[in-house]
Amino acid sequence: MFKNSNLKKIFHSGQTDFDQVKLVYILSLVVGLLSALAAALLKNAIHFTHNILTEGIKNESGSYMFLVYPLIGMLLTVLFVKYFVKDNIGHGISRVLYAISKKKSYLKAHNTWSSILASTLTIGFGGSVGAEAPIVLTGSSIGSAVGRFFKLNYKNITLLIGCGAAGAISGIFKAPITGIVFTLEVLLLDLTMSSIVPLLIASVTAATVAYFLMGDKVLLTFNITEAFNISNIPWYILLGISSGLISLYFSKMTLFIESKYEKIRNTYLRLILGGIILGGLIFLFPPLFGEGYDTIMALLQGNTDFLYSNSIFNQYSGSFLIIMLFMMCLVMLKVFASSSTNGAGGVGGIFAPTLFIGAINGFFVANLLKRFVNVDLPDNRFVLVGMAGMMAGVMHAPLTAIFLIAEITGGYNLLIPLIITSTVAFITTRSFEKHSIYHVQLAQRGELVTHDKDKAVLARMDWKREIETDLHKVLPTGTLGELVEIITKSKRNLFPVVDEYNILEGVVSLDDVREIMFQSELYDTTIMRDVMTIPPSYIDKRENIETVMETFRNTGAWNLPVLDNGYYVGFISKSRIYTTYRELLIEFSEE
Repeated sequence: MFKNSNLKKIFHSGQTDFDQVKLVYILSLVVGLLSALAAALLKNAIHFTHNILTEGIKNESGSYMFLVYPLIGMLLTVLFVKYFVKDNIGHGISRVLYAISKKKSYLKAHNTWSSILASTLTIGFGGSVGAEAPIVLTGSSIGSAVGRFFKLNYKNITLLIGCGAAGAISGIFKAPITGIVFTLEVLLLDLTMSSIVPLLIASVTAATVAYFLMGDKVLLTFNITEAFNISNIPWYILLGISSGLISLYFSKMTLFIESKYEKIRNTYLRLILGGIILGGLIFLFPPLFGEGYDTIMALLQGNTDFLYSNSIFNQYSGSFLIIMLFMMCLVMLKVFASSSTNGAGGVGGIFAPTLFIGAINGFFVANLLKRFVNVDLPDNRFVLVGMAGMMAGVMHAPLTAIFLIAEITGGYNLLIPLIITSTVAFITTRSFEKHSIYHVQLAQRGELVTHDKDKAVLARMDWKREIETDLHKVLPTGTLGELVEIITKSKRNLFPVVDEYNILEGVVSLDDVREIMFQSELYDTTIMRDVMTIPPSYIDKRENIETVMETFRNTGAWNLPVLDNGYYVGFISKSRIYTTYRELLIEFSEE
C-alpha cells in the first residue's frame, strides 16, 4: 500500500525525535483520512449503481426486474471473489475480531479494496444488506496495513485497526462519537488514554473529510423538534422489550439460515436458491430491496405510502390491518432477505438491516398503541428510538446505538428515550444470549478478545504450538531393559505408553521405575502395564484454551496428554502455557 521505503526510514531513524506514541498519533490521522475516503467511495458507488439500475423503471412495466437484479449482483460478486480475490471477505466485523484475536491483527492487503467492490455489486444490485461491515473491514485493513508498514507492535497495530473502524463509521454517518464508541463496544478495544486519543483523531478526521466531500448531505438525518413527554416512558420501555425480543429472533435466525446455506456445497446452486428467495421477497415487499435507508427516511417523514407504493398490496393502502400486517412481514422477513444475500455469496453486513427493522418496529409499535390504547405518540420518535433498540439488542452495543441516533438527529432531545429503550433492549437480549451476533461464534471457539485482559491474552494464545512431541514413546509390551535404554537417550522424565496403533494406554515416569531400573535381572521382564499410570485426564487437540486451562485446574496435573481423535499427539505442560501466557501479557500490556 505504501511504496516509499524512505518514509519508513525517516520515522525509524535515530536522528528524529518521533517516538512510537507520536507516530501512532500521526498514523491515526492518516488512517482516519483514508477510511473516510473509502467510506465515501463505497457509498457513492452503491448510490450510482442503484440509480443507474432503477432509473426509469416503473412499477407497472418494470418491477419484474427487481426479481433479477439481486441475483445478477450476487453472481457478479461470487465470480469476483472466486476468480479475483480468492478469499472469504464476508462478515467483515467478525473477520476483524478474528484477526485481532488469532492473526496478530494481520488483515490481508486485498481487504483494503476488495470489500468495496464486492459490496457495491451486491448492494447496488439490490442485495438486502448494509455497507457498514464491508467499510469497517476496509478501514480496519487500512489500519493494519499502515501499522505493519511502520513495524509497530501488536498493541499499536490493533489500535490502528480500531482507528480504521472508527473512521469508517464516523465517515459514513458523520458521527465521530459513534465511531469511537463502536470501536470500544464492538471491537472491544481497551478504553485508556493511550487508545482514546488516536481514536479521537481518526474519528474527527473522518467526520471532517465526510463534511468536506458531502457537505450537509448525510446518510441519515432528521431534526427532532417536539419536546420529550415523560408520560411516554412506559411505551418506550415496551418498545425496548419488543426490540430485545426481535433482536434475539434476528440474531438466531441469521446464524441458522446462513448455516443452512453453508451446507450447500455447490456454489451456483446456493447462488440460485438465495437469488430466487431474495428476488421473491423483494417482489412481494419492495422495501427489502437494498439497504433500506430510503424506507427509514420515508417513515421519519410520515410518508407511509412509499413503503407499499410499488407492491401488490398498494390497493389495500387504506386498510390499517393490511398496513400493520405489511409492517410485521417486513420485520419478520428482513432476516431471510439479508441472510439469503450473504448466504448465497453476497457481501454485506447486518448493520443497515438492523436499523431497518428497528425503524419498522418503532413505527409498528407506535401505531398499535395509538389504535388500541388511544395514546398520542410521535411516529418519528418511535422510529428513531426503535432503531437504537435494535442496535442495542443485535450488536450488544447500547452506547453506540444511543450516540448514533443522537448524532444523526443533531442533538440530545431524544437522550432519555434512547437510554431507556436501548438499555431495556440490551438487557432483554442479554438475558437469553450472552454474546452479540458478531461475537457469538468466536466466543464459542474461545477466540474472542474481550475487555478482560486475562481472557484477551488467552484468546490470543495458540496452545497447540506448545504441545511437546519430543517425548520417547514405549510399547505396552516393552521390557524394563528397553525402557532403561530409552531413558539413557532421553532428556525427559515422562514416557507415553502407546500401542502399535498409536493409542495412548498410559504414561511411565522416571519416578515409577527409579527403584528397579538398575536391577539387571529384571531387564527381560515386561513391566510397562505394571508401572504405568493412567493420566487424570486428556486434552483433545480441537479444544480451546479455556477448556485446556479448566482441565488443568480440575485435575491439578502439571502435564497432560494431547489426543487427536483418540490418537496420541504429545503432551502439554502447565508451566509451558504459563510461560507463554506471561510473554503475551507483557506484549499485550505494553504501553
